[in-house]
Amino acid sequence: MKILVCITHVPDTTSRIQFAENNTILDKSGVQFVIGPYDDYALARAVELRDQTGGKLTVLNVGEAETDPTLRKALAIGADEAIRINAAPSDAFFVAQQIAHVVKEQTFDLILMGRESIDFNGGMVHGMVGELLGIPSISPVMKLELEGSRAKLVREIEGGKEHLELELPFVAGCQEPIAEWKIPNMRGIMSARTKPLNAIQPITAETGTKTLSYSLPPAKGAVKLIDKDNVEELVNLLKNEAKVL
Repeated sequence: MKILVCITHVPDTTSRIQFAENNTILDKSGVQFVIGPYDDYALARAVELRDQTGGKLTVLNVGEAETDPTLRKALAIGADEAIRINAAPSDAFFVAQQIAHVVKEQTFDLILMGRESIDFNGGMVHGMVGELLGIPSISPVMKLELEGSRAKLVREIEGGKEHLELELPFVAGCQEPIAEWKIPNMRGIMSARTKPLNAIQPITAETGTKTLSYSLPPAKGAVKLIDKDNVEELVNLLKNEAKVL
């Protein structure tokens, strides 16, 4: 069983985000980066499946050298090897093409990733990878069990859940509660230092979008406190200022 988990290198949700160069790039100074939370779920389930079935678990990231610590953390959590495609992840289509190329060259039985990254929240890469490879892509997957060459999945749909069965290989975009996040222990951290992390060059691939600029959301306005007995004033503010009535 060969499992590939694609992970993103994203700002921690507690980081203060600023932009530079006329709001065209993220100002990375002082920003703490982590494995994307949804990718963490995919990685945790992949570790469990690798332990159950044997084989090899590979993690992959499209990014430059600054993402190596994130890949090392994935190795500490339990991955056997890491691949870094040495390119800035310019857009979802570019990233999907890089991933699909690696899968075609190395052949994996199962490709997992988060349902979306938490920086751009596009939720498109898994679908594009599936299309480029000509295999099914399922998202968001909440449960994944393997029985030989077949898989049983549960995914979230509007108003309920959908139960699916399909043959390997396929791509899955994962979310909770597919597994519990795994925290690296000291043994894992030490072993991660010697596990292979291979940086490879990207293929020539087109991009579908171009970023013109970024902007921060508007600052929150001041809070107005209304006496609990002053219902008339509350209704007036909700209607004329907040405009929610």
